[in-house]
Amino acid sequence: MQAVDLSHITIDQALHPVLAEKNINLCVLRTDKIHPVISGNKWFKLRYYIEDALKNRKTTLVTKGGAWSNHIVATAAACKHYNLRSIGIIRGEKPENLSATLQEAMSYGMESVYISRKDFSENKIAQWLNHPEHYFVDYGGYGNPGADGASTMLEHCNKAEYSHILCAVGSGTMLAGLINAASPQITVTGISSMKNNHSLENEVRRLLENDETSINLVHDYHFGGFAKHNTELINFMNSFYQLTNIPTDIVYTGKLLFAIIDLAQKDYFPPGSNLLAIHSGGLQGNASLSKGTLIF
Repeated sequence: MQAVDLSHITIDQALHPVLAEKNINLCVLRTDKIHPVISGNKWFKLRYYIEDALKNRKTTLVTKGGAWSNHIVATAAACKHYNLRSIGIIRGEKPENLSATLQEAMSYGMESVYISRKDFSENKIAQWLNHPEHYFVDYGGYGNPGADGASTMLEHCNKAEYSHILCAVGSGTMLAGLINAASPQITVTGISSMKNNHSLENEVRRLLENDETSINLVHDYHFGGFAKHNTELINFMNSFYQLTNIPTDIVYTGKLLFAIIDLAQKDYFPPGSNLLAIHSGGLQGNASLSKGTLIF
């Protein structure tokens, strides 16, 4: 039984004055529509891990993430659907007030384990991996199964129609999968959501089928760092929704689409370009905002 409904995926045209002025067409692959929690690239990156865990009769998925991780809550929800236990290894000490993400993950039955940022970065998690019934999924679904799953996102569009495919980048797993699946003539570009993540290109390259494939990463639209935002980004997200009826989030897709419009304004794309942006879901990331900040 599928945890999500892939038939809900649509390809929505996004009309914007800057794109019209520059003679650029933008479509958005709405993978956010497949499930309210296991949405977008989260499901695609998890699908082969879960399949392998069930095949090998594992009872528990163990994964890593931060207090606002889309991956954490999506994993918890997917595990509940497939009757798997889930353990989330959370970066940092347990806060006095749990984030909305962690509260939701716990509501799906996830056991949360808090470790120091130092231990998290050094991957000191062996004690949760040695159990024979535990199956590990890395941060953000990073790994070849995650990239292979992400590559299947392009089965839901006619990729030959597009000159460029663009996505937001966290772990780099989705970007690698899209590069692997795209035709050679398509330019695949990732918009990094994190500040000073200079190892990101190497992380992506480890997952590529062809080591010599070029990687296009733009690092100028992180808005101060992971999950950071300002009034300019919020105003853009509200304006973009008014123009397109497409909701975005402050962590990934909002920054992606802001970047696309800004890059178009700066003539980054040749006139006549046909762009496909991947809406990777994760709207729960907006839960940290005060009510009324966004109009959707």
